[in-house]
Amino acid sequence: MSNRRVLVIGDDLTGSNATGALFARFGLHTMTVHGRATMPDIEALVVNLGNRHSPAHIARDEVKATIAAAGDVPLVVKRVDTTLRGNVGAETDAAIEALGVRALVVPAFPDAGRVTVGGLHLVDGVPVAQTAAGRDALNPVKSSRVATILREGTSRSITEIPLDLVERGADEVAAALRGDSGIVVCDATRNAHLRVIAEAAAQVSQHWLSVDSGPFGVRLAAALGIAPGDQPRPPVLAVIGSITSTTADQVYETEQTLGARYVTVTGGEQPEEIAAKIATLLNEGRQVVGVRTVISPTGSMDRRMAEKLPKILATATRLILARHRIGGLYATGGDIATAITVTLDTDGFVIDDEVVPLAVTGRLSGGPFNGLPFATKGGLIGDKTAAVACIERLTSTRGNS
Repeated sequence: MSNRRVLVIGDDLTGSNATGALFARFGLHTMTVHGRATMPDIEALVVNLGNRHSPAHIARDEVKATIAAAGDVPLVVKRVDTTLRGNVGAETDAAIEALGVRALVVPAFPDAGRVTVGGLHLVDGVPVAQTAAGRDALNPVKSSRVATILREGTSRSITEIPLDLVERGADEVAAALRGDSGIVVCDATRNAHLRVIAEAAAQVSQHWLSVDSGPFGVRLAAALGIAPGDQPRPPVLAVIGSITSTTADQVYETEQTLGARYVTVTGGEQPEEIAAKIATLLNEGRQVVGVRTVISPTGSMDRRMAEKLPKILATATRLILARHRIGGLYATGGDIATAITVTLDTDGFVIDDEVVPLAVTGRLSGGPFNGLPFATKGGLIGDKTAAVACIERLTSTRGNS
């Protein structure tokens, strides 16, 4: 008998891994594989097809083949990009055809600033088609209405459930879900809305195709009794001292994939001021928060400022760790990492693993923050996903904080 409870089909490795991390956090043994050649018997199997930029007919065939290869799975999640790039409609249509179920499309990722209101998908309050996603060189998002994006790849009937109905509670949403549309698109702006929709869906049926960017699928799995449920963990604090273009790309990827939010400093701020601004982000419930240095037009920093910056950031880090429950610490730049370990009065750094070459994770040893998961990476190390990989490793590690 198979242990497989959830099949997630993704079109991009970074997003697939991020969704897998959510299922792991919700209590399922999770693994990401590239393509369907290997289909391990694990509770949550994430298959990255890497086909975001493929022609629609190829993406459609690959989704069908993946579902067939996985066999009978209680819940299939078609993971879509948080900005709805790719073959969203075609892949949704293919999965419906393969499974014989209705699709619940809930693309909101509130922690990452992605919400759906009035059927329109917004990124930090801006309609998605008006953001960088609308200018994507390979897959520009031409409309901000989710239903319009879906109709590019399917002729199935689509119903939209508005935010005011979601806010009335699960019973009201369940009544709306009892229609006969093949695809239902739901508004959501908060994680609480995702839970309401999931609970409503479980009232109506045990069989759905979830089309989402990660946060809704895990809540639907919990509502259906497939996953144990949300196991919230303390946030990760990221301290970005390097100002290289490589680091800038990596920071941007953490914002897009993990919903990270940063306080930007020039070096003239006091540690207390920086700590207060980071505290504001923590109070908003962000799971990845941090501080980053500004990149000048020349890509360099004044020598005097560069020399004093590590101590400023390290002191701000200590203030945050002393006042808030933090689950992991990520530092980029050798000077920054050194200053932090000194300022935190640690005896050393116990190494657990190398996430990518020259980027390691471990734990602080000794001092007031003994056991805190800690990851360090050089400013010129790794591709754009390196910081995401390090932070995800921290979120899957329990410390003593």
